[in-house]
Amino acid sequence: MIDALFGSKTRIKLLHLFLNNPGKSFYVREITRLIDEQINSVRRELANMMKVGIIKSDTADNKLYYEVDQRYEHYVPLRAIFSDDKEVSASASQPKQSTLDWQGKLDEVGGIRLAIMAGVFVSGSASKLDLLLVGNPAASKIKSFIKSLEKKEGRELNYSVLSYDEFYYRLSIRDKFITELTSSKHVVLRDSENILDKQK
Repeated sequence: MIDALFGSKTRIKLLHLFLNNPGKSFYVREITRLIDEQINSVRRELANMMKVGIIKSDTADNKLYYEVDQRYEHYVPLRAIFSDDKEVSASASQPKQSTLDWQGKLDEVGGIRLAIMAGVFVSGSASKLDLLLVGNPAASKIKSFIKSLEKKEGRELNYSVLSYDEFYYRLSIRDKFITELTSSKHVVLRDSENILDKQK
């Protein structure tokens, strides 16, 4: 049935391979061995998938490597369909975390005075950054916090941690990085000093 839905046995095998190996890249001959399909049909399907945007390519050691684009807009539901990990399938059907959940998580990390989410967390956001944390949180707590978020989201996240002074300076000079984030669709999870309101 899934073959009929997605149109090609090779495409199904490719989606299964890529969506079960996020962050890992493969070259064409390696793919043909792994999924046991003809090289021409693999090349054709890779070209189709590149056009759609679900995979991306990069060259290294004179070889063209392909991997799933974790920022593809339908990545999460597709991963829920094709993943061998039942936890991933179950978490994809869960609703997004509420702002209240986030407050508790930020309190656990500690030392965060400002937190902004965008990118994959905010529908319609064009930001490449998913999460900005400002303050002086412990590096180990940030690492563990991000790891748990990535597991829940089923993809790598782009995040940045800035000291309060650095953020304030960048905001005051209208730094491109900060301006792009705040002018894109975003959600302010925490702003303990109302610094963003003061800059309006």
